[in-house]
Amino acid sequence: MERRLRSEGMTMTVTHADVQAAGERVAGHVLRTPALEVSPGLIFKLEQVQRSGSFKVRGAFNRILSAGTLPPAGVIAASGGNHGLAVAYAARALGVRAEIFVPTVASPVKVAGLRALGAEITQTGAIYSAAAEAAAKRAAETGALTVHAYDQPEVIAGQGTLALELMEQAPGVDTVLVAVGGGGLASGVSLGLREDVKLVAVEPELIPALHRALRAGHPVPVEVSGVGADALGATQVGGLAFGILSGAGVESVLVSDEAIIDARLRLWSEHRLAVEHAGAAAYAALLSGAYRPADGERVAVVVCGSNTDPATLTG
Repeated sequence: MERRLRSEGMTMTVTHADVQAAGERVAGHVLRTPALEVSPGLIFKLEQVQRSGSFKVRGAFNRILSAGTLPPAGVIAASGGNHGLAVAYAARALGVRAEIFVPTVASPVKVAGLRALGAEITQTGAIYSAAAEAAAKRAAETGALTVHAYDQPEVIAGQGTLALELMEQAPGVDTVLVAVGGGGLASGVSLGLREDVKLVAVEPELIPALHRALRAGHPVPVEVSGVGADALGATQVGGLAFGILSGAGVESVLVSDEAIIDARLRLWSEHRLAVEHAGAAAYAALLSGAYRPADGERVAVVVCGSNTDPATLTG
């Protein structure tokens, strides 16, 4: 049976078939990233080598390509950094204008990357939600196509193409660990996995948006802080994402900032993988014991987010 969303008060649906269609649509625009078995039963899905440095480009291309004829104002997005880079990359590849709103907490590395991609940048607000409000207002004024960071069907379906690849690359996997901010990646992956594969959603203790929502039975606002705030800093999990994840039997775990910092450094020192803090959060769940696999359980960890300063990769 397909996992799907029919969120209360909404007519939008997202299905496994949508993810498959997205895979066909974005083929040739995104990379098929490697899945590497780094030790027996532990697989890294290396999404940090994806175009623009993260999985976000999958959803960006699917949203833009699904829209057909684009408005003269082009596309607009709000982002902590990685989504903006993905939208800017996709827009440049497709020859359309991109306007990106980012909060002041955004990494200078990511802001510099946006400039290099030719995006028009507005930096406003201390957190993602403030930038999102400003972007929505601007989109209403210009008519630009909004590419949401995590809460659009096309974006969710695009992110799910990662899981389609993983199921082909590691057919014996039992469990997949992904980091969660607004929930776009986790919900897309949930739709793309086989139904017998468990999804573990990993969040920083300081930004437990999905964890709190699952307990409350609906999305609730949370405060945002900590080392993952620029990439995982959604103040509330997306309604579409929650509708999918709450019905998918997802397991939610939290990790400390200290565990995330340690995981990031170990990804570099032991595997020579350069990722930002948010990109190491899923691995932190394994290293810290927040998630403990059973004997013989084959686990895949989505490693993503390479838009970081290499000078910070030593202890």
